Amino acid sequence: MAKSNIEKANFYDTGYSYTLSLINGKYKPIILYCLMEYEPVRFNEMQRYLGRIADKTLSQNLKELEADDLIIRTMYPQVPPKVEYTLSERGHSLVAVLDKLCDWGIENRPK
Repeated sequence: MAKSNIEKANFYDTGYSYTLSLINGKYKPIILYCLMEYEPVRFNEMQRYLGRIADKTLSQNLKELEADDLIIRTMYPQVPPKVEYTLSERGHSLVAVLDKLCDWGIENRPK
């Protein structure tokens, strides 16, 4: 039997690790799912969708997703201010991955 090359392997060099680094955390996958299903979404709508989440926490997660080019923040010059979030092209490329997670959950959810 051939010896595996795990001694030389580094998880953090994998595509899997990179993907997880972008969508890690309690709220980022849920934010992405929400935008996938309902975009465009306003901040208060997102907050209601997520349930109990502090303004600061939601704001920080949205900023990180925007910095990673997964979402687009559009601010409209009006009073009161209107801000909407949508998936970027790069964010849309994650839809297939999120769909597979949904499929798995539907197939494996206890009845």
